Amino acid sequence: MSACTEGILAGYRVVDLKIDFYDGKMHPVDSNDISFQIAGKEAFKEAFANARPGLLEPIYNLEIKIPEDALGKVIGDLSSRRGKILGMDTDSSFQVVKAQVPAMELYHYATTVRSLTGGRGIHTEEFSHYEEMPRELEQKVIAESKSRKQAEH
Repeated sequence: MSACTEGILAGYRVVDLKIDFYDGKMHPVDSNDISFQIAGKEAFKEAFANARPGLLEPIYNLEIKIPEDALGKVIGDLSSRRGKILGMDTDSSFQVVKAQVPAMELYHYATTVRSLTGGRGIHTEEFSHYEEMPRELEQKVIAESKSRKQAEH
């Protein structure tokens, strides 16, 4: 539990995991509680590394209401943010774009929408689910986490 809380890859909590312990021996001279904890934590780290773990990122549902003349700019911006367009609809003179975008790509998104639409666009965000992070981004997050840990010590 301690290793899961601390995280292995980048310091983030480990989730969706099942562990079965099936063997262990105690010796009255060499065995104590802390020895079992250390051995269990190291065994977990080794097994975890061999299981090809991955980082998950939160994905948000977006609904963006924009004027028709800004449609191309907004869709292009969503694509640059790793967004998936789920569909489009019309609401009087506005276009409504529905998309899913990773949370890390939504920093200051309200400002971007206003900028792309001349202040006439609005959006809503709602958490949808978690998805595996692309490997190249995952490696970047892990490297940043390691450099932070080294800077702390």
